[in-house]
Amino acid sequence: MSTVTIYTWIGFTIFLVVMFLLGLVSSKKTKNVRDFAIGGGNLGPYVLGLSFTATYLSAATFLGYPGWSHDWGLSNLWLFLAMIGGGPIGVIMVAKRVRKLNNGQKSLSLPDWLGDFYKSDILRVGTGIILLFNVFYIAGQFVAGARIFEYLLHIPYTTGLIVIAAIVILYVFAGGAFADIYTDAVQAVMMGIGGLFIFVSGIVIFWEGSITATFSGITSNLANQNENLVRIFNPESTHFYSIGVVVGAIVIQWAFASAPHLFNKVLGLKNEKDLGKMIVTYIVASIFSLVVLFGGIYSRAALGDTVVSADVALMEYIVWAFPAIIVAIFGVVILAAAMSTTDGLFVSISTVFANDIFLKVLVKRGIIKVDNQKAERIALIISRVTVPIIGLVAFLIVVRPPAYMGDVMWIGISGVAAGTLGPILHAIYGKRKAPARAVEISMAVGVLSYLILYFGGIIPSTMSAGAVATFIGIFTIIITAPFLNRHTYSYDQAEKTTV
Repeated sequence: MSTVTIYTWIGFTIFLVVMFLLGLVSSKKTKNVRDFAIGGGNLGPYVLGLSFTATYLSAATFLGYPGWSHDWGLSNLWLFLAMIGGGPIGVIMVAKRVRKLNNGQKSLSLPDWLGDFYKSDILRVGTGIILLFNVFYIAGQFVAGARIFEYLLHIPYTTGLIVIAAIVILYVFAGGAFADIYTDAVQAVMMGIGGLFIFVSGIVIFWEGSITATFSGITSNLANQNENLVRIFNPESTHFYSIGVVVGAIVIQWAFASAPHLFNKVLGLKNEKDLGKMIVTYIVASIFSLVVLFGGIYSRAALGDTVVSADVALMEYIVWAFPAIIVAIFGVVILAAAMSTTDGLFVSISTVFANDIFLKVLVKRGIIKVDNQKAERIALIISRVTVPIIGLVAFLIVVRPPAYMGDVMWIGISGVAAGTLGPILHAIYGKRKAPARAVEISMAVGVLSYLILYFGGIIPSTMSAGAVATFIGIFTIIITAPFLNRHTYSYDQAEKTTV
């Protein structure tokens, strides 16, 4: 067994012990479905800001996205702008208004919030079904964990998938949102330190007397390998080959800020006045983490195109540049990043079945007749039982490893954004509440547009296809809401005249 493998096992064991201790403590605080979903709505801004960061960024930040940098060069730095620009704008536009509206609604999730606001069970259940797209997002995180197990611990890919799935399922099953949020906060700190370390390491290793000369040297190295690696728009890139697709990437990052597993973090904030502190914490932590994108560029400069696969390009750079103990630490950081996003996704999807469908539709409508106390107990059981089922589906999606884990992940993100952002924005910015029917149409049109654009091969980039479909969904509600409002008003007036 190599030194790297030994150190990685030691580090990962310590990490797991800490995570499971936090999960054990959290399980004692999880008494009902509200605790499972949003930690009781009683959490502080700094821990939520860090949790938001860890969940927003995911393992793609340390494997998938540096892999894009390795294969596509400097054009991938557009992703940094998209995530630092689009994401925070999305949070600022949505979070405060959502939090304020939820003071009266007391909703536990995105489908719950939309269903309550528009008084539509079709929307509640439909949004819940749309959230199943996030199984692809979970699958992407499983790929990251399996890649690390395969690369550093020499565990076969499929076995690694089973291990990472089992670990996440166990502690989400026990602790729900409490486990998710507090472990995420720890993981966000690890990711920020790791990202900054990688960024600085390349400057030190490739140093040529000044910062400018150093990056000029790296750029020349890339140009000698392939001129496209230093182009502003790389024609070989899936996501950054033109200004149009770059705008699409920025738009989808803006839309992603309202994703359901991030939405739950906003609902969990104890004091609305602390929202600014939460957002600032998230922005600072994100910048520290995202500079890791340069690691893929350093990997290409140091190793050329000899890496095993793009998804492990950063790890190959780390192995090339650092001693075994540093390699092991980064392996644990990447595993932490995979787990930090995956647990939040599990919680958001589980909440759909337990709260949004079981409690708010089946029990409330009297389809299932039980008293409130028993209904809460059953809902908590459903939220936990759903976790292993979701894990199994995600596992099956990526039993065969994909070329880029980032592309698998964005299938989920884009599908959810296309169906939900129109209803969210109209709820918080519309001068008049849209009729439920208009919102339901927007949801359906947005999702259908995405399925046609991406899976139909019309737009090859998942991010750009998601961005276009998201705008289609938004424009649909803008057009249909006034029309249906007028129709409803005319019908009501006619009824009054008849009476």
